[in-house]
Amino acid sequence: MIQIPLYALGVDKMTLQDLLADVPYVIGVRGDRQTEIAQVSSNSREQTDRGLFFCIPGSRVDAHDFAPQAVKNGAAALVVERYLDAPEVCGVPQVLVSSVRGALSRMAAAFYGWPGRQMKLVGITGTKGKTTTSYMVKAICEKAGYRCGLIGTTGSLIGERKLDSHLTTPDPIELQQTLKEMLDDGVQVVIMEVSAHAIDMKRLDGMVFEVGCFTNLSQDHLDYFGTMDAYFETKKSFFTSGMVRNAAVNADDERTPSILRDIRVPYVTFGICVDADLFARDIEVSEGGVSFEARLQGMHQMPVRLSMTGTFNVYNALAAASCAMVLGIRAEDIIGGLEQVKSVPGRIEMLETGTPYKVILDYSHSPEALKNILETVREFTRGRVIALFGCGGDRDHGKRPMMGQIGGELADFCVLTSDNPRSEDPMQILAAIEEGIRPVGKPYVVIENRREAIRYALNMAREGDIIVLAGKGHETYQEIKGVRHAFDEKAVVAELLQEMHTR
Repeated sequence: MIQIPLYALGVDKMTLQDLLADVPYVIGVRGDRQTEIAQVSSNSREQTDRGLFFCIPGSRVDAHDFAPQAVKNGAAALVVERYLDAPEVCGVPQVLVSSVRGALSRMAAAFYGWPGRQMKLVGITGTKGKTTTSYMVKAICEKAGYRCGLIGTTGSLIGERKLDSHLTTPDPIELQQTLKEMLDDGVQVVIMEVSAHAIDMKRLDGMVFEVGCFTNLSQDHLDYFGTMDAYFETKKSFFTSGMVRNAAVNADDERTPSILRDIRVPYVTFGICVDADLFARDIEVSEGGVSFEARLQGMHQMPVRLSMTGTFNVYNALAAASCAMVLGIRAEDIIGGLEQVKSVPGRIEMLETGTPYKVILDYSHSPEALKNILETVREFTRGRVIALFGCGGDRDHGKRPMMGQIGGELADFCVLTSDNPRSEDPMQILAAIEEGIRPVGKPYVVIENRREAIRYALNMAREGDIIVLAGKGHETYQEIKGVRHAFDEKAVVAELLQEMHTR
């Protein structure tokens, strides 16, 4: 996203002191606090005009080392965690803070006029279901007449207009610029996926959400967080650190009691298996969707028919409905909004193939997500379940044999292939998956090249079978040895079927 200088937006000039007004991390300032700031940046290579450069310390590189380059490229001031004495930077003010990341989030928000404070924010966190739940909340709010924005894994939307985006929860500068663009476009409600990484890196520092939603917790991202407890405590802090005014939480998740014990805001619970404020009964799963009755304790009974199938989508719908109730949206708009959601990019997406077998695209790249999609497909398949999946490189190694075991137990045949191997050897990743699938005794094949793996699955499928292409979902690339190669799985399937048809 190209950053627009503040003066180009017709805003009065802003000083360093203006940006420090709501930053609790400030320890001291060397230099002129009245220095004019026209841009904010965390990229030392970026050419700026009166820029403010944030020296973010990282695990691999420390941006303090690049401050001279930033000044050379136009930075008029620096935000640092230690004062810098290099001759190249002595002529510009330095703001000493205890957390550059936290200061960046607040100062970027101030730079764009705190746009999030002028809209209602809905934040959705959890291991699975964030994307689908966010689309459902957006549909409900639009049904109720609100103009909505969405920020998440599949990108950012204003209504149906797509914006550029790179992370589930964008970095603070991109996030605040996106929120400002949404505000200027008349957006009233913004629905955001809130990743654990974003919480830990303070990307949302200073923002307050009208409602925060906890969908569930299962193993993922242990390459970053180390333990499930650390991963959970990060998610939990979203609800306990003053960032949400109200909460909606999944009563069926085993970690929820810990959240409810420590939060100090009003909350509503949802679920299927335990007594919850909003719960589902009479669930019927079919190939074409899932129907159920949503009941609010002592009040509404709402019959719901979703176009997307799977019990996990009942949870997503309950999560979305809970958020909507907190926002004060009527039951009829909740039902109408849920039933308008026909699909979500890369989430149990049935491809148009014109074949006697079906092909489903799904983003499931964690053990629990793979289990959910395979169990769901098993409920309505008339033939075999053929699962094609791999695991990402440079990520949690522990889940690889787990996913192999799940695939072996729940599918009739597995095609093990590459996901995003990143810097790792793809065959080593596949060998780890094999450790889990081999003891199960189910048939499988290893084909590292994902395109050829899909070709193999399409060739072996018969009438009534269902092929599940798991792991890539909405992604349109494969990352191999640090390079992103174009790989749109929908297009690949269409191309391969065309080749097969013209033989």
